[in-house]
Amino acid sequence: MSLLFGTAGTPVSSRGTDSISGIRRIHELGLGCMELEFVRGVKMGEKTARAVHDVAKRLDIRLSVHAPYYINLNAEGETLSASRERILKSARIGHICGAKSVVIHAGFIQKYPREAVYERIKAAITDIKETLKNEGIDITLRIETMGRGWQFGSLDEALAITEVDGILPCIDFSHLHAITGMNNSREEFASILGKVEEKLGRSGLDDMHIHVSGIEYSEKGEKNHLIFAESDFKYKELAQAFVDFGIGGMVICESPNLEEDALALKREYDRTRLA
Repeated sequence: MSLLFGTAGTPVSSRGTDSISGIRRIHELGLGCMELEFVRGVKMGEKTARAVHDVAKRLDIRLSVHAPYYINLNAEGETLSASRERILKSARIGHICGAKSVVIHAGFIQKYPREAVYERIKAAITDIKETLKNEGIDITLRIETMGRGWQFGSLDEALAITEVDGILPCIDFSHLHAITGMNNSREEFASILGKVEEKLGRSGLDDMHIHVSGIEYSEKGEKNHLIFAESDFKYKELAQAFVDFGIGGMVICESPNLEEDALALKREYDRTRLA
């Protein structure tokens, strides 16, 4: 699988703000993928989802979905039930769109030991995946690595939970940098990719889903997304690590300027690969 670059939602320069306009603009820019951002809620209906599918297929643009932010699988009662339904709805609509992955912010640590949180989230995500399987929906759920210590989603957690069938990680390199201020060199990026390979094998490297942006952070972790030029994030060294490991999949840019940084990263990747 080739490595495709794209944006988190409709590019800034799109003629319209809707997903179909975004897919068309991605194609015009020479990018290869786009993430449908359902982060404020799944507001897309089935009719629109079918139209999205048709346009993306015709233009050969690969899609993924980001589920709503308001999810906590380390919860009980109504909060857990609502979180479960948000993931299911994201997967159902995403499946109609032709998306192959749903990215999830899985939950919060709260008052519990991390080991207990892991087991609770694993149980919830296993149940959700079983429901989707029973509905005939074949879509990967991807647990994102997070940028704050009180969120579930360390690199080790995102890799470990792949023990559940149909679960893979979404590696957010900027979040991993923001946690400690480290993970910002070719060697450190290589270490992260090496852990992916150790856990998931070559197939894991061939089908990656990656988030990246400039990032502002403090001792508490992530604060805001920035453009590369205003951040210390070494995206050129990240591109070198991509080439070193020969990875495939999707790289989604979340910088405020979206397509500008996506294109900058793609150019650096292409230059390094062809050097």
